[in-house]
Amino acid sequence: MKLASETTAGFWVPVAPSLEALLGRLESLSLEPGFAAQSQIALGLALQPYFEGGVGALMSPLQQETTLANLVLYADFYPQDGQLTLIEQLRDVITEHISQEEREWLDPLKHSALDLVEFVSVDEQGQRLVFRSIGNARVYRVPDGAFREGLQPGQVLLTRLIREPGDVEWERAVIAGAAIALSNEDAQALLNAARDYQRQVEISAGSFELGDWPEFAKRYGHVLLWTFARMRVAALVDAVRNIHYVTEGGDPYLPYLFALALYDHTEYGYINEMLGGLEGFEREAVASSGSGASGSKVPQHYVQRGAFGLLQSVVVARLILTATQLWVECDSRERLDTIKHALAATFGFSLHFRGETYTPPPRRLKASELAVEEPLTLVISREEDRAFLSGFLETLYLEWAERNCPSLGNHMPRHAATSDAGRKQVSALIADMERQDPGIRRAGQASFDYNKLRAHVGLDEQ
Repeated sequence: MKLASETTAGFWVPVAPSLEALLGRLESLSLEPGFAAQSQIALGLALQPYFEGGVGALMSPLQQETTLANLVLYADFYPQDGQLTLIEQLRDVITEHISQEEREWLDPLKHSALDLVEFVSVDEQGQRLVFRSIGNARVYRVPDGAFREGLQPGQVLLTRLIREPGDVEWERAVIAGAAIALSNEDAQALLNAARDYQRQVEISAGSFELGDWPEFAKRYGHVLLWTFARMRVAALVDAVRNIHYVTEGGDPYLPYLFALALYDHTEYGYINEMLGGLEGFEREAVASSGSGASGSKVPQHYVQRGAFGLLQSVVVARLILTATQLWVECDSRERLDTIKHALAATFGFSLHFRGETYTPPPRRLKASELAVEEPLTLVISREEDRAFLSGFLETLYLEWAERNCPSLGNHMPRHAATSDAGRKQVSALIADMERQDPGIRRAGQASFDYNKLRAHVGLDEQ
């Protein structure tokens, strides 16, 4: 999940003032009106996943990703309209004075590339950090600094390393300002994905000229960036999919049943009998609520138990049968789908589907919450639960007034309420729905104002 966090992946490394000045010049050139379109092409290529399928609305590139993408533009990108590269423009077109200190970085920057480098050790004597490329085992010796405080041996950086001017052996190098820390496992996955892309390119071209890792990283460094972006998106999706939603209070927490479905019926006795034999469910003993259920049609509860987090046997699904309705509550969309199929196979047209929801209450996640390795646990308060139920029932019950109702001889409640006998029936149905409102059991308070429904069908408020 750490890939989904904006605080754990990226960090900054100070660069020499002369290199920083050179990068500033290249940035100014990239923003010139005549080059702006090419800049957009290059950055769009490197950060492509954030522009696909609405991903940009869910997450943005790390600042370090944007910086590394800009470095691809400055050092690797060949304009598609025939212009000189930015480095060539700065080096060959004399429009302003560039100091010798800055010029010394031009050739090293031009020959640099993105790389995945593993932190190996610290050379205390030379005050250098030793990194090794996991692409081709090349060794880099980087000036030590405060940035290494959080690094552990074996950790891998996605970054651009630039040879120090005058070092022809390419061992002494500097990190070009931005770096993204990866676990060894994530780095290997990123490398393998890049290698797969490399093989596809070579097969398509019928040539193996990209077999050399530096050559591939130089020409297709953007692949490393957009592969990392896709890993981040996948990590976010995985983190959200594996969130444990739990109820407020209690220790340990119990699963929050946010996946809901509602059915109408007119066969209380038959359905009650069949639910007793439904595979995986058992009757739940519930204290009488004194809710005024008529005759023998008191609400019946059936539960399914299963593992949830560290708990081995907790309620993960519940069926509540009332005189005219069947509620389904589950801890996930997948479980809800499974139970719906089982109900359809068991009862067929005896149940009339009214609606469902499987999106949990909205919650803005913090970066610190996404930085943990284990599945995230979110506590849903009673207020959040009541608001969640209210939103579901608001649509469901107002639609109910306009749909054929089995308990009213398949007449619409609004139409049935136009006669005296029908008004009594509709009034009794709404009163029963109000008594069995799920919010009373779950949050201690009805989640829907049933006078809205009465007004909707033409009944007086109560």
